[in-house]
Amino acid sequence: MPFIPHTESEIKEMLDAIGVDGIEDLFDEIPKHLRCGDLQVVPPALTEMDIARLMAARARQDGQPCCFIGAGAYDHHIPAAVWQIATRGEFYSAYTPYQAEASQGTLQLLYEFQSMMTALTAMDVSNASLYDGGSALAEAVLMAVRANRKSKSNRILVPRSLHPAYRRVVRNITHNQGVELVELPFDPQGGHTDLGALEPYSGQDIAALVIPQPNFFGVLEEASELCNWARDNGALSIAVVNPVAMSVLAPPGEWGEQGVDICCGEGQPLGAPLSSGGPYFGFLCCRKSLVRQMPGRIIGRTLDSEGSLGFTLTLQAREQHIRRSKATSNICTNQGLMVTAATIFLALLGSEGLSRVAAACHRNTDQLTGLLCRLPGVSPVFGRPFFHERVLTLPINVKDALRALAAHNILGGFDLSSDYPELGNALLVCATEKRTPEEMNAYVEKLERIISLQGGAPCQLKPEGW
Repeated sequence: MPFIPHTESEIKEMLDAIGVDGIEDLFDEIPKHLRCGDLQVVPPALTEMDIARLMAARARQDGQPCCFIGAGAYDHHIPAAVWQIATRGEFYSAYTPYQAEASQGTLQLLYEFQSMMTALTAMDVSNASLYDGGSALAEAVLMAVRANRKSKSNRILVPRSLHPAYRRVVRNITHNQGVELVELPFDPQGGHTDLGALEPYSGQDIAALVIPQPNFFGVLEEASELCNWARDNGALSIAVVNPVAMSVLAPPGEWGEQGVDICCGEGQPLGAPLSSGGPYFGFLCCRKSLVRQMPGRIIGRTLDSEGSLGFTLTLQAREQHIRRSKATSNICTNQGLMVTAATIFLALLGSEGLSRVAAACHRNTDQLTGLLCRLPGVSPVFGRPFFHERVLTLPINVKDALRALAAHNILGGFDLSSDYPELGNALLVCATEKRTPEEMNAYVEKLERIISLQGGAPCQLKPEGW
């Protein structure tokens, strides 16, 4: 909180009214061995002016680097109107409708969000968001296990080309619930999940197949073929999608012969700033037949007793509202403020504006990687169509290259060596619609010099169209 109004005398008056000597006495039920003790490394309190000066100095240390990272968090342009509206009091402090019918404006906004997400994904139903993309996938996996009553195995096929953080989150949330995650390899030439990798599981008891589109490498998967395989083998299909990409790619509801069963993803590209890692929000859509297994809340539109339009909570499958044994999730707050921003963002851009953003992102990534691949020793790792980002291999250590680029205020991409060591000196790069030709040329020039210095040989650009 920016302002705490209680004086020392007021605090003492409140403690006297309660009948305790100090604030610590309010926590006397916590055993001493569980307490952290004195906070030795926490500096003494500062005045408001000194705090403002210190935090401004810390913010300046971060600088304003040019970001080419991507990897699940994207530096998109956010129109000024988005957060100007989202931070109005009507939205800013009323985005979680616990007494929902008393907050018609919030309910209408969430209803509009659900309508936009079902239109974007071509699915029947959308909920009003989850914590983030990783936990949304975990909830989708648990939802699939509950919904696929024909399967007794609780086995989920998860491509290794899925975001590594998502895989870790899903494993952490589901491993104590009897869910078995089976990893599928990616094709070393294409970077996608080849149907041949699914052959060993044909005819087996599989609860669900996860299908990322695009995958973590930016590679486009054979989504329709994977979706059809899941249906033919009695498994539910779970799409993990980038919402911006869905404005130009086939939506999950139209994949294969019947579309996917569940669709989820990260909503950060829809108006949420990077903000040092959050907060973000996850989205989750599904077929209407699976709606009873969906976590979170769903807003419906209806008419009141006088025939006027109204909005209401249609479904709340949380343990606060129904029997705990029947609850599908214990999510206590949906990242509603982020959803508010996303709804405003989508309303401002519309379908045409969002598709223009997607086209500009693809064009910039294609242009940037084309320029980078003219440097000696730099080449694309995978040869399939891509969106938003691409994997390149460098002739020098990626970690060293990124450190040198950061010294020039350039965040040059995501180092894949920890999660995918088999790819060698591999770098995931992304260029959103915000990146200018001047910024991309500066990146290429700096990397050219870094390769020359660290590689020990002068750079000679490859000819165009090599």
